[in-house]
Amino acid sequence: MKKAFMSLKFHDGEEDKKKIDDITNALLEANIENVVMARDVEKYGKANLPEGSKLMLDYAFPAMKECDMLIVEFSEKGVGLGIGAGYAYAIGLPIYVIAKTGSDISLTMSNLAKKVIFYDNPKELTEKFMDIGR
Repeated sequence: MKKAFMSLKFHDGEEDKKKIDDITNALLEANIENVVMARDVEKYGKANLPEGSKLMLDYAFPAMKECDMLIVEFSEKGVGLGIGAGYAYAIGLPIYVIAKTGSDISLTMSNLAKKVIFYDNPKELTEKFMDIGR
């Protein structure tokens, strides 16, 4: 099974948890497991991270090194998404950008991406990621 680091602009709330769960399920059906900082490290805001720790430097970047790809959910832009994509590119990790149909994908992000995938429903991602997960 392939492993993806997945980044997205996360806001506390059930809607974002559902988005993570729905995308995770779609990817699992394509034989791709994922790591998501908001869920796996921050525990949706409930984790007690050691004082002085830095999420990207101490957790995200090391986790990316253990993955086969970066998936950036880019329906909503964020500085952290760009930083993560730049790091992934620098270490040679293939980058796949996913976004709701009609989202504005910056030229910089689309240039870094191996592929940009638009979707209306996360279930559509399974079919689009089947070849990548093999």
